[in-house]
Amino acid sequence: MASVAYTLHTPFAGPAQAAPEIAATYPESKNLTSQSEADGLYIDLDEQLEASESNGEGIIGSSQALRGVLDHVRTVAPTDSTVLIEGETGTGKELIAHAIHMQSHRRSRPFVKLNCAAIPLDLLESELFGHEKGAFTGAIVQRLGRFEAAHGGTLFLDEIGDIPVELQSKLLRVLQEQEFERLGSSYTRRVDVRVVAATNQNLVGLVAEKQFRMDLYYRLNVFPIGLPPLRERLDDIPTLVAHFVKKFSERMSKRISRISRDDMEALVRYPWPGNIRELQNFIERAVIVTKGNVLKVPPLPTRMMNRMDPLTLRDAEKDHILKALEESNWVVGGASGAAARLGVARTTLISKMQKRGLSRGLAQSRSAS
Repeated sequence: MASVAYTLHTPFAGPAQAAPEIAATYPESKNLTSQSEADGLYIDLDEQLEASESNGEGIIGSSQALRGVLDHVRTVAPTDSTVLIEGETGTGKELIAHAIHMQSHRRSRPFVKLNCAAIPLDLLESELFGHEKGAFTGAIVQRLGRFEAAHGGTLFLDEIGDIPVELQSKLLRVLQEQEFERLGSSYTRRVDVRVVAATNQNLVGLVAEKQFRMDLYYRLNVFPIGLPPLRERLDDIPTLVAHFVKKFSERMSKRISRISRDDMEALVRYPWPGNIRELQNFIERAVIVTKGNVLKVPPLPTRMMNRMDPLTLRDAEKDHILKALEESNWVVGGASGAAARLGVARTTLISKMQKRGLSRGLAQSRSAS
């Protein structure tokens, strides 16, 4: 592997080969020399953090890849244009969306977020656009949707690729016309909302599979920003490590100030398939097990995950759903149905089946071949 070019800020920078000569000439300096040699094996995390550049908005790092992203943020933030943030899971898409909001003229207005993949299909329309009392079973009060809540501000739609096709036309309308109707109402409401969307999926591939509207994709893709994975931001890893150690040390009332050079090198070499989120969780675990002031780094996984592109991930999910359907004899709902086995709502599973073209007849034809 090629050597990694990043700067580690240490308190001792003198030539190591001079230490024995100094100790021989001045015996009283022997203890100081030994301490200096020991210090050379460690990195001062506080100095590492102090020497890093602050980007604001909680964004840590100064690598060339990250600087390019922040340049895009500064360019588009003052406008009201729709932004599409693309990147692998754990790369910090929400932080970038929030930075866009905070650098815009809408900064004093709400920043509202919604993870489209976390809301069951039968509730997603209500979450987005709101509903009137009695609009459906259980709608006992009127409720504002996220678009109304974000009026004058920014709405961050995470995992935009998981919005079902039947809702995409309504989303397209509010993006173009800034108007919509609540569920159960015919009254048209107008809003002033800037939308920032994010995805870890290949939307172009979803368009080709007719699972995502082409017109909606182009409306979202006005100003795309691609976030680099952590393996392309090696220069930022030492600073991120220092940041997370400080964060979790303070939370756990510990004083951890150093890490060995060998451990830092290992953290930089690891590919971090889960990106910044994985690194953060790993450092939290390291802080938990550390008892002194030197970070104790647990063993890194020996079986490193290979990078999976969004198409491969969708195929893996499709196989997982198919297996659950076969085990439940293609019963979707109920206590023993596939939805219960997968831990999702019945309507959510039906939507996923439709998006991935799963049907019993198709599965039988595949097995026959």
